Amino acid sequence: MADTWWFCLRHHAVEPYDGCKAEERLGPYGRYEEAAEALKRVQQRNTEWDEDPRFAEDEDEDDREGWGPFRH
Repeated sequence: MADTWWFCLRHHAVEPYDGCKAEERLGPYGRYEEAAEALKRVQQRNTEWDEDPRFAEDEDEDDREGWGPFRH
């Protein structure tokens, strides 16, 4: 898997295909630079999800139409 990179959560380093176990890595990424910024991207996504009104916990359950696997 040439040109494929992962970010190792155990070593906090970018690794090629022959690295740590999959459960300890983020990826794959097509470029080394993308893998190097994996934790930054995770933080950005977490912030976006935390600010998404669809996931607000203070909403009444009945007001979230269409949310969840059994909603109409």
